[in-house]
Amino acid sequence: MKRWSRTRSSRCWRPGAAPRWGISDPGAILVQQVRARGLPVIPVPGACAAICALSASGITQPHFLFYGFLPTKSGLRKRALEDLKACTHTLIFYEAPHRILACMADLIEVFGPERMITIARELTKLFETVHTATLVQALSWLQADANQQKGEFVLVVSGAEITVTGEIGDQARYTLTCLLAELPLKQAVKLAAAITGENKSALYALALSLKAESDADADDT
Repeated sequence: MKRWSRTRSSRCWRPGAAPRWGISDPGAILVQQVRARGLPVIPVPGACAAICALSASGITQPHFLFYGFLPTKSGLRKRALEDLKACTHTLIFYEAPHRILACMADLIEVFGPERMITIARELTKLFETVHTATLVQALSWLQADANQQKGEFVLVVSGAEITVTGEIGDQARYTLTCLLAELPLKQAVKLAAAITGENKSALYALALSLKAESDADADDT
């Protein structure tokens, strides 16, 4: 897939053949490098605000989940966030200006202060802003400037870190077992990792064990 980029003064263009560069390609790394040099990253209008914001986030996680608007009441919103807390995919939310501070506070309470977030405000409009920071830093940034609390918001939040544990959850085990019944081992493991967020190496080891048990049962019959 052809890509090219060039710099001139403080501007950088990076067109590509894909529908949106920065999504499932190395574009996110370029976004990080450009932003590290103190330059703005401005997404060109695309299919929707969520994808536009994601492409400018610099988040390198390969998968994302578009949630849309969270519940308007804090209790229900925190309950919904609790369900997403362990998700390892990048999370994309929409939010209204009159709820943005309360939503950010709930994100910090449920996800903790150090998750990364990209706040994309008023995309494709005159006062477009794309700001990336930790959740607690982003809330302080919003509180410091009332103008940044106005407009339509897309919130792109990094997913939970994948932790390697010795135990595979029951749901992941069931998912892997179902996939192994229909697919080759490597493909089943790859899909199970993408679906469940479990460590791929741990799933592969479990798949080998399940396959050995299945082969042993077949020999006995």
